[in-house]
Amino acid sequence: MKKAQSFSDLDPLHKTATIVAAVVQLTLAAAAWKDLARRPAASVRGRKLIWAGVIAVNFVGPLSYFRWGRLPR
Repeated sequence: MKKAQSFSDLDPLHKTATIVAAVVQLTLAAAAWKDLARRPAASVRGRKLIWAGVIAVNFVGPLSYFRWGRLPR
């Protein structure tokens, strides 16, 4: 079995890619949570608390919220 690599074992290209992916993920999540907090409950499909949890799921959560969680204004 292969030993799992730690961040320090990665080459510079993979370190950069990991950091960029993390920044994109956190930016998407922050934007989605900010939008969810400011949007009235009547403008959200489903419960806001559920969407807040969904947003925490990798890239899929924020993208799902922006695509299916918001009702048109």
